Amino acid sequence: MKLKLLAAVLFLQTAWILGTVIQQETVLQLGKMVLLETQPVDPRDPLRGDFVQLHYKVSNLARGRFSPPLTNDLAAGTRVYVILTPTGTNGFWDISRASLERIKPRQSEVLLSGRSEPSWLATVGSVNVEYGIEKYFIAEGTGNPRGKLTVAVVVSRSGRGAIKDVFVDGKPYVEAVKNVDR
Repeated sequence: MKLKLLAAVLFLQTAWILGTVIQQETVLQLGKMVLLETQPVDPRDPLRGDFVQLHYKVSNLARGRFSPPLTNDLAAGTRVYVILTPTGTNGFWDISRASLERIKPRQSEVLLSGRSEPSWLATVGSVNVEYGIEKYFIAEGTGNPRGKLTVAVVVSRSGRGAIKDVFVDGKPYVEAVKNVDR
């Protein structure tokens, strides 16, 4: 009996890990890629290890962008849906509209979902939204290159985003850290 219980527990743990990996890889392989601008945030945190903390331009939503417009602050953890559209020839995407209800994107649009979270970066009359793509883990000791960060994000049909690559002044992050003085 104990052996069967142990086998069941091991099977469930393995299935959970494999399911998580498959879900992430499915987003990266089948999702639509968008390029997002970041806003500067102190990227160093010695207590959590080596990662870059990212804050996006699309994370700070004015209440008027919502349909219907919001009149009050949102409770932390409220599901938010945004529609991203290309902003022009620079390749970046930006929010065209937002809602607390799932929105169906048009052909040239992408649905990205997140949750409202309190933040000191949010401006008055706006909502801070986190999409689950705010941390980019880097190899230990690779340094912290200075420059403009942009992020290639792959978004699934369900609105879940995953970081595909991070760029520093247009160069892939891995390439940019090779030139950092340590």
